[in-house]
Amino acid sequence: MKGKISALPVSYRLAVTSRVLAAVVGGYVVAALASVSLSLWLPMARAEAVVTGMMTSFLAYLVAVLWCFACRSAWQAWLGMLVPSLVLGAISALAYWMGHS
Repeated sequence: MKGKISALPVSYRLAVTSRVLAAVVGGYVVAALASVSLSLWLPMARAEAVVTGMMTSFLAYLVAVLWCFACRSAWQAWLGMLVPSLVLGAISALAYWMGHS
């Protein structure tokens, strides 16, 4: 049994670990920012917008995790978490600044 576990190359183990971290951490960030941006932009009562944003964040997290393991490389998985995070962060910041000006 020990021989089978050590038969996996270190590079493979690191790639899988990187994808798991991208899925867990990056997926959480994407889901949180999706929730915030939807809560700020939806044209409905604040409480309804927050609930809708929170429900949608579960779908965003699912898609983010699926993306991380569907990519060809761990770098692509991280890039796939970084770009939407930056876009959603900018959208949230824009909504915040427009609402507080």
